[in-house]
Amino acid sequence: MLALRLTRAARPAVQLRRLLVAAASAGTGLLLLSSLAHALAHPEAADAAALRLAWCAAPLTATVYLALAVARTDPGTRPRAGLSAAGLGPAGLMALTALTTALSCALGSLLALLLFLHLRGDLTGLPFDGAAAGLLAAGQPLPVPAAVTLLTVLPVTATAAVAVALRPREPRPPVRAARRFGRFGASGGSPGTETFGAYGRFRARAAAGTRAPARPHPADPPATGAAGAAVGGRSRTRGRTATDGGGPAPGTTGTNADGRAVGADGGGPGPGIAARPELPVPALDTGVRSPAGLPWGVALVTAGLAAQAYAGRSAPVPGLALLLGWLLIGTGLVLAGPGLTHLCGTLLQAGRPGVLRLLAGRGLMAEAARLGRPLGVVCAVASAGCALTALPGGPAPDLGPLSALGALVVGGATLATLFTAAVESRQYRADTTATLLRLGARPALLRGAAALRAAALPALCGPLVLAVALLSALPLSR
Repeated sequence: MLALRLTRAARPAVQLRRLLVAAASAGTGLLLLSSLAHALAHPEAADAAALRLAWCAAPLTATVYLALAVARTDPGTRPRAGLSAAGLGPAGLMALTALTTALSCALGSLLALLLFLHLRGDLTGLPFDGAAAGLLAAGQPLPVPAAVTLLTVLPVTATAAVAVALRPREPRPPVRAARRFGRFGASGGSPGTETFGAYGRFRARAAAGTRAPARPHPADPPATGAAGAAVGGRSRTRGRTATDGGGPAPGTTGTNADGRAVGADGGGPGPGIAARPELPVPALDTGVRSPAGLPWGVALVTAGLAAQAYAGRSAPVPGLALLLGWLLIGTGLVLAGPGLTHLCGTLLQAGRPGVLRLLAGRGLMAEAARLGRPLGVVCAVASAGCALTALPGGPAPDLGPLSALGALVVGGATLATLFTAAVESRQYRADTTATLLRLGARPALLRGAAALRAAALPALCGPLVLAVALLSALPLSR
């Protein structure tokens, strides 16, 4: 009941994304039922029915991917004070989101069943003058258990994927550094390699932190301050006066060669003055790391093109080699998607960028991991469509209504997933955008940076998609 209330009280944009999931699940369910109808109409062709059912894996995967992207942008996944007070923690919010996904997919499957029964003529007679009777086996009785089993595959798979992706993760304990031992079993050794005789060298084994530094030998040269105080005269060490002997004046403190505070006798801090321990200054990582999947993606795309070229050598093109080639090409494009997005952001900042190009490029580099995978899926689907179009004669002679429905479901689901990922990245950039507005950035500048990001990605990926499509279709068009 709580899931239904939260679903009903969501904003129109959230409801639209859920309706997209329901529409994609309806198309996938209709394709699954049509494969069942083909098996009923042609019981002697079991291989063709199994091939039709196997091709339904593409729209099924695209719909599950869309449901997962919509669940990540759902406001119900974010913890709120009211729900936490009611006892709904991270596990409860994950369960609510999974239940909402199950409701959307179940609604789509129910619509697919009603439309399938209507086209078969089981409800009100054959519509469209019986045009769909041959495709949906109108004269055969429909096995209800088989239909229900096929329709429950998508809701169960999508719900399980959302539950696994949004499961609450326990915070990992900090990794403790391994304890180092110096020579003769002394603890706290330096991380660097010690040379011969380093243990007996002056101040080589002085401990950091709270232990007092060793007393210098009278014959040693006078210690100088970290700020570069002069020796043998009256000088200042960090604002304190030192005597001609190189040490601090009576009642004052100075610093030795290691940067530690020493007293008047040179062995420690002055009376009532504690030595301040040295704290390590962490290095700031201001750069954005490049994703590591670009080389692997290029290698897989190359292997897929090689498999396509090998398949085109024989007159009857082997279907297994063709399928393997497309699988390698699609996987390579998905892996290379984050790297391509990062590269696009780098190219936007090339030369002497202004504020607009700098904001757009840094935004793409920061969101490369979030936008790259959906972009790679869109590139894979677009390259497959362009390759089918580039074949001699095109796909028009073999493209039936069910094939067109499958292409519509796969293409629409992948585009909707990319747009949903863009919405997710906008939600993650909300704090940064608010900070820029407080600092005086004009809203037109932020809108221009977003438009430049949206135009730069197709400009980079469009030629790549066309090149991959032409190279994959070239061996098959001979």
